[in-house]
Amino acid sequence: MKAFLILEDGHIFEGKHIGSKREVISEIVFNTSMTGYLEILTDPSYAGQAVVMTYPLIGNYGICPSDMESLKAWPDGFIVRETSRVPSNFRSEFSLEEFLIKNDIPGISGVDTRCLTKILRESGTMNGMITTNENFVIEEVVKALKEYKVTGVVSRVSCKEKKVTTHEKFTPTDFEMAKMTYMASPEMKEAIEKATKNGVCLGEIALSCMQGTAGIAYLNKLAEDENLVKTHYKVALMDFGSKKNIEHCLLKRGCEVTVYPADTLAEEILEADPDGIMLSNGPGDPKDVSEAIEMLKDIIGKVPLFGICLGHQLFALASGANTSKLKFGHRGLNHPVKNLATGKVAITSQNHGYAVEEESVENTDLEITHVALNDGTVEGLRHKKFPAFTVQYHPEASAGPEDANDLFEDFLTMIENFKKEGEELCQNA
Repeated sequence: MKAFLILEDGHIFEGKHIGSKREVISEIVFNTSMTGYLEILTDPSYAGQAVVMTYPLIGNYGICPSDMESLKAWPDGFIVRETSRVPSNFRSEFSLEEFLIKNDIPGISGVDTRCLTKILRESGTMNGMITTNENFVIEEVVKALKEYKVTGVVSRVSCKEKKVTTHEKFTPTDFEMAKMTYMASPEMKEAIEKATKNGVCLGEIALSCMQGTAGIAYLNKLAEDENLVKTHYKVALMDFGSKKNIEHCLLKRGCEVTVYPADTLAEEILEADPDGIMLSNGPGDPKDVSEAIEMLKDIIGKVPLFGICLGHQLFALASGANTSKLKFGHRGLNHPVKNLATGKVAITSQNHGYAVEEESVENTDLEITHVALNDGTVEGLRHKKFPAFTVQYHPEASAGPEDANDLFEDFLTMIENFKKEGEELCQNA
């Protein structure tokens, strides 16, 4: 079936329909990643956007549910040059197109994504429509596209009630991840063979053996992690559209993580007496999340704080700096970022359409710690007086390089130092 991508500047791309057949209007953005399409599709930060993949062939390793960054797909649409019809991966459970259909995501393939990306790069991010209707009236479509605005996306992706997780709990998600990892291992093979009688695999017994083996392997992996922190710090994770791996990076370091909805008041968070606060990534314009900005004004300085992506922008706004929309954003897995203190360059995973304005930081208590080497964008901030720092990029990666994963260690060190300073003040009082 034919499908069309219509941009608000009047450009029309014809291709083949993939995924859901519903018509959608959305903001069109491009991602330069060669891999990680499932993590991109399940990243809540893409809510309200249709994603163009610049790499020409997408879907060749299928869909592995354990790699998902949330429980569903979030983009409004998916635009590719070509999809792989025969995925090759022993972990794959279904194809990319099947996944798009299951998640009601409309898509289009056969598009000249190089040309499309060039338009977005030169003209800037713009709205577009994906439709299978061949009888569209271009003037009416363009009018609708120019009037469209993405709003309310954080409330759409944030959790609705708080939840508490510790690294000791073995969840169904952990089981699925461990099961996939150890399915081909000798231990797993032995467990399944033991659950076979007269050549017939007894399903329930096999599952029990598999869960036991996978569970032990998972917990052993945690115990062997050289970065595992013995002391359990309580971390409040503000969910503005958090990726699964942010929580996992805290859990595997021994933290007890309480995930809070985006509209939670400062009083409720402080009453729980967390050791640290984590501000997650998320979609949309940070200025639309006014309740979170006000919440942060009441929290900064009282508890150690670490922010990522949207959390970084909200922290900046709460501290008196300003944010603005980038021409076409940073979305990809190979963005170089420089640490201004050390001169070290890290290759980072990024996904943001807004950024902190450099000149707006000058009259605040913030200092710039990291910058993007491609365009000089502010990529990191630190508070001059209080224990708080943030980054615009994704140190948790997934997908992407783990060059900046040690920022989670810095966060825990900051918590530890803050607690020691508090104890010393009490002793000297």
